[in-house]
Amino acid sequence: MPDKEWILKRTVVLVGMMGAGKTAVGKALARDLGVAFRDSDDEIEAAAGMKIAEIFARDGEAFFRDRETEILGRLLKGAPAILSTGGGAWLSERNRRLVARHGVSVWLKVDLDLLWERVRHKDTRPLLRTPDPRATLAELYARRLPYYEKADIAVEARPEYSVQDMAAKVRKALARRPDILEKVG
Repeated sequence: MPDKEWILKRTVVLVGMMGAGKTAVGKALARDLGVAFRDSDDEIEAAAGMKIAEIFARDGEAFFRDRETEILGRLLKGAPAILSTGGGAWLSERNRRLVARHGVSVWLKVDLDLLWERVRHKDTRPLLRTPDPRATLAELYARRLPYYEKADIAVEARPEYSVQDMAAKVRKALARRPDILEKVG
């Protein structure tokens, strides 16, 4: 049930690695706050009429990244919402500037072992279709960590936290920022 005691003033952009829980936590947080949930990858797929893996294969990563920035810019100009992004979106300086201008970034900080537990049995991660997916994940993690550390807010996950626990932790972190989440009444 949405909590009408809070007003979300800026869009919350969830960033982090694949398997961090951006979509699941984002949906729970949006539901709790009574705001819309958006997923930039879903919006890209809807606009293109194809899956992200198909866009990469047909048009290349540079084309995809340009579309990602366009979609992100459009979504950030709408009413404040919870926005989940693809794992690589935050690596772009253009995207980080857009988010800083129109929203707030929240890094769902998940350690490598927990990420691996979450993604190792899924075949929906094209970047992990390699001879050694665990090593590939570790390499991506190491390369992306310095970018994720630039997020405005970091919320650390633990194996025992449920999706709802993480949503509550994000909400608590946002509540420390009255410019983002304001208590009313």
